[in-house]
Amino acid sequence: MTDVQDSKRVPRIIPRSEHRISRANISDNALKVLYRLKSAGYQAYLVGGGVRDLSLGREPKDFDVATDARPEAIKKLFRNCRLIGRRFRLAHVHFGPEIIEVATFRALHDPNGDAGGDRVIEDGMIVRDNVYGTLEEDALRRDFTINALYYNIADFTVVDYTGGMEDLEAGVVRLIGEPEVRYREDPVRMLRAVRFAVKLGLKIHPDTAAPISAMAELLQHIPPARLYEECLKLFMSGMALDAFEALRRFNLFAQLFPGVERVLLRDEHGISTRFISAALRNTDERIAEGKPVTPVFLFAALLWPAVREAMQAYLEQDELPEQQALQAASQEVLQEQVQRVAIPKRISIPMREIWNLQLRLARRGGRRAGRLLGHPRFRAAYDFMLLRAEVGEVEQEVADWWTAFQAGSDEERRRMTEQTAPSRRRRRRRRRPPAASE
Repeated sequence: MTDVQDSKRVPRIIPRSEHRISRANISDNALKVLYRLKSAGYQAYLVGGGVRDLSLGREPKDFDVATDARPEAIKKLFRNCRLIGRRFRLAHVHFGPEIIEVATFRALHDPNGDAGGDRVIEDGMIVRDNVYGTLEEDALRRDFTINALYYNIADFTVVDYTGGMEDLEAGVVRLIGEPEVRYREDPVRMLRAVRFAVKLGLKIHPDTAAPISAMAELLQHIPPARLYEECLKLFMSGMALDAFEALRRFNLFAQLFPGVERVLLRDEHGISTRFISAALRNTDERIAEGKPVTPVFLFAALLWPAVREAMQAYLEQDELPEQQALQAASQEVLQEQVQRVAIPKRISIPMREIWNLQLRLARRGGRRAGRLLGHPRFRAAYDFMLLRAEVGEVEQEVADWWTAFQAGSDEERRRMTEQTAPSRRRRRRRRRPPAASE
């Protein structure tokens, strides 16, 4: 980091009368942790997203605590505590479904020197870090200024070493220290910069934004399982469409979904881009309305353009039947995708069912239409088809037929299937092998 280790900084101490944080808005369980640490003689601060969100008048998703107590000491104070983590040693204090995460102050390090202690750095990336420090060091080693604000339970002040409160007021996401060094330490910080900007309606500071596109490829060194979790945070927080557009602008989407990005770059008529945008907009609307959303539908939509293009290639080059072409395309796309973002089987299996049902929905007639309504993935597949019809990938007539079929009575459904079912004569003709003269 630049200049943060050269001299001690004087923090800005913001008194209770000058900030918006009230204990009435802090989780009772978080207060229990803070007060017990204080009573035991340790420093105790609410830190990170909790302080940031309360300062913005938002409701925090969780509450994290920072202290000078070591993990083993924290465990002795709380019988309901578990120590977790290898890369970072953390204490989780369990209160039923709520977990209060408690972290010991961590020390700064010299990126040009030896790691030392219980710290491992490989090619500039921190892979293990359990070297403890002071409150000032802990603040300066956090990623963004807006996440380096500390609410002191001892006197209800906010301690600010990095100008985080000013950045919050200015609506800016700014890295602490030298951006290229900080991104190399942990490339996921590039995704976090985008997430905080779109989630909180802030702008990424020019110095923080400048290196992202060039350094985006560092995400290839991040475990795919971790990137899956980051994708959930990006696309299931109610700002999925804004996140998608920002990720593409910074060359980050190409690192997460390389096969899809290749299709989007060749998308002359914009159908694939509009389809993904429509799916993400739909996700955002459902979250805003308090409706449930699922990663299955999300990833099915994100990957569909790549699946559709690969399926078309199998149909044209290998002359496979539609169903086999779709199966081969699905397998090909997923094999590449899990190398970047590890989509678990509990997501990928029902996701493939949604894709497979697109072919069955295209064939409306016969008794199979009625049976299809009972399929556990029918509703998701139907919603998926509506999005395809919205962008012109499926004829609107097909989508309207299924909408009417669901709403119709048994008699109306029977009549609809008879009207769209192929006649027996046509079915026999289709089965008859061609004559030799043909």
